[in-house]
Amino acid sequence: MSAYIAFLFVSLLLYSVIYGRTGRRSGFDGIVVLGAGLIGSRVPPLLASRLDRALRLYRRDREAGRTPVIVVSGGQGADEDVSEAFAMRQYLLERGVPDDDVVLEDQATTTEENLRYSKELLADRGLNGRVVAVTNNYHVFRTAVLSRNQGLRLQVIGAPTAWYFVPSAFLREFVALLVRNPVVHGLACAVLMAGGLALTQIN
Repeated sequence: MSAYIAFLFVSLLLYSVIYGRTGRRSGFDGIVVLGAGLIGSRVPPLLASRLDRALRLYRRDREAGRTPVIVVSGGQGADEDVSEAFAMRQYLLERGVPDDDVVLEDQATTTEENLRYSKELLADRGLNGRVVAVTNNYHVFRTAVLSRNQGLRLQVIGAPTAWYFVPSAFLREFVALLVRNPVVHGLACAVLMAGGLALTQIN
C-alpha cells in the first residue's frame, strides 16, 4: 500500500511540473486566473505569481495582434475585505491591462466553480475557442482533472510557488485527490496487497 501511495505522489509531482511547463503559450481567447486567499484586500505573493503569469500570456498575445480576455475568478472569504476577483482585477488594472479586457467572476468558492463560472462568462461573450487556466504549479494536476471531469476543454499552466510553501501545498493537493476517489484507490490498494500475498505464498 505504501508503494502505491508513493507512486501516486511522485506521479502527481512529475505531472504538475511537466504539464505546467508544456503546451501552448499563446493564441488564447480567454485566460482564466484562479483565485487564492487575500490578506484583507491585498494580493499576496502566491496569487500575484498567478496574475503575473497571466500577464505574460496576455501581453504576448497582444503583441501578436490578438485580443484575449482575462477572467479573474474568486469569491469573498469570511476573512477577506473584498472578493478575490475584485483584488485581482485591481492588480491587473494597475499594471496596464484595459478595463474592457478584464472579466470579473466573483461568485466561485471552489476550483470547480472557478472553472465552470469562468467558462460560462467567456461563452456569454462568444469566446468558445482556446482557453487557458492559470494557477500555481502544485495545483495544476487537480485543476486539469477537475476540468476534464466537467467536460471543459482548456489548458492549465502553472505559476511558480515559493519553495517553502511547496511541500505542504503538494501534500494538500495529494490528499484532496485521494479523498475525491476513495473507492478507486481503495480497490487498487486491495489488488496490490492481494498480489503481494499471492507472491509471498508462492515463494
